[in-house]
Amino acid sequence: METAKTAVHFTDNELLCPTNPISVNLIGAGGTGSKVLTALMEINESLIALGHPGLQVRLWDDDVITSANLGRQRFFECETGLYKSVALINRINRCIGSNWKAETGKFEKESFGQLPENARATITITCVDNVQARFGVAEILKEASYRRHYHDEPKYWLDFGNRQNTGQVLLSTIGEIKQPFSEKYRTVASLPFITEEYGELLKQSEQEDNTPSCSLAEALEHQDLFINSSLTQMGCSLLWNLFRRGMTEYKGFFHNLKDFRTHPIKVA
Repeated sequence: METAKTAVHFTDNELLCPTNPISVNLIGAGGTGSKVLTALMEINESLIALGHPGLQVRLWDDDVITSANLGRQRFFECETGLYKSVALINRINRCIGSNWKAETGKFEKESFGQLPENARATITITCVDNVQARFGVAEILKEASYRRHYHDEPKYWLDFGNRQNTGQVLLSTIGEIKQPFSEKYRTVASLPFITEEYGELLKQSEQEDNTPSCSLAEALEHQDLFINSSLTQMGCSLLWNLFRRGMTEYKGFFHNLKDFRTHPIKVA
């Protein structure tokens, strides 16, 4: 009896052996995004230590820091009133001597339907708190993927999403990624967008209250203290494995912090 081969996705070669740093668009600098940025710094420094050119990150967020952001998000009282993206990127650049960039506008199409400037990146990471933003990003990534043979060709989309005690992370490919021949594994070239695979579930959750919180205590009623950081560590481990192992059997996971359960999503 022939044993079924394990389905895997092999990382695009351009991520493993690049000439220049891998471009990353990180969209959202709140409870999850602010922590993902720190994880990207750790990945960057580790890749450079291994002889890889590292990452070049651009952080997108049009929000300013308020007192409600202190404690749960990675901001300090002296930073209130500053743009989240600017405060975080300045801190990272001072820490590791990088030249990462901050955008103080939304990652969305411009008034005449044009793609936002600097929208192209090899990896896009979304840490947004509403469904409409995800569908907007999906539309931009699809349009950007049609324009091949440019610098920073879009390859992957990693999406983080959560409620009060639960969340999920899902890895998608932007188009098909050429896979090597393998006798051991069944290779999978395309991983669907979250808006395609779980679009109906996203729309069902669209009615949730996303009103900004006025205090940290109120914010904790919407999202518990460690849901963002637990998602960040596991989700960025998935990204790290793409670089370190060059392959993945998993494209994400569902996470429940209330009862400490995590359900992996296998490549299929």
